Amino acid sequence: MTAIAPTRIHSERTASGPSFFTHTAVLTARLLRAAWRMPVFLVMNLVQPIIWLLLFGQLFKAVVQIPGFGNGQSYLEFLTPGIVMMMALFGSAWSGTVYIQDMQRGVMDRFLTSPTSRPAMIVSTLVYQSILAVVQSLVVLGIAFWAGARFEGGFTGIVLLLLAVVLLTAVFCSLSNAVALLAKEQTALIGISQLITLPLMFLSSAIMNTKLSPEWVQNVAAYNPFEWAVIVGRQALSAHPDWSSLWLHVGLLAALTVVMAALATSAFRAYQRSA
Repeated sequence: MTAIAPTRIHSERTASGPSFFTHTAVLTARLLRAAWRMPVFLVMNLVQPIIWLLLFGQLFKAVVQIPGFGNGQSYLEFLTPGIVMMMALFGSAWSGTVYIQDMQRGVMDRFLTSPTSRPAMIVSTLVYQSILAVVQSLVVLGIAFWAGARFEGGFTGIVLLLLAVVLLTAVFCSLSNAVALLAKEQTALIGISQLITLPLMFLSSAIMNTKLSPEWVQNVAAYNPFEWAVIVGRQALSAHPDWSSLWLHVGLLAALTVVMAALATSAFRAYQRSA
């Protein structure tokens, strides 16, 4: 009994509410401090989306004149929500590298032998990636506005777009963390991330209206979580949103977030057993 009691007390402490929130805040602050010390990575994550936004926004601005393409928006206004979600997708798909670095440096093992809340270790990465995604999204929106885009959805529309950004980030951050915990290799994570993200991006309306795509692309896009986020963002920023479609896709993203978070939790337990 004397050997069981401390373990039981430890479990109760790590599962308690205050401990979980405190540990989540501390671990999130740890990740944010690392990002603050190396802001070049934050800037680098913005370079490609900004190039896509400004370059594609000019190169393909005439496509909105194709019958059936749009609803009076400029191509820059059409493209901006897709670029915002693209940035969230790519950033979150690489988030598992934090876990792999912690494994390689022995930090993960030290966490596992400490009273650190296990759920907090998972949630902190989601919060961290969401904060970065929101900041980067606001920067891209600001640049799009400077380039001439106007968003009729106003403040409410921007908030709903950021909600989609957070949900999309949580989905693919959870997936990336699960892959990192199971594969334990940087090369495997990179390969799987590339295999998933590029098809999801092109099988969506991020850069081209799927109404002009082959029927099979439209059918696949209907089940594409990246497309769900693009639809939410585009509807939110429009002058006359289709609220039923917007909230339907928010609900789908929220449900998938719960599923992927459960997957990440299962992968974390599998890593603990193997360690």
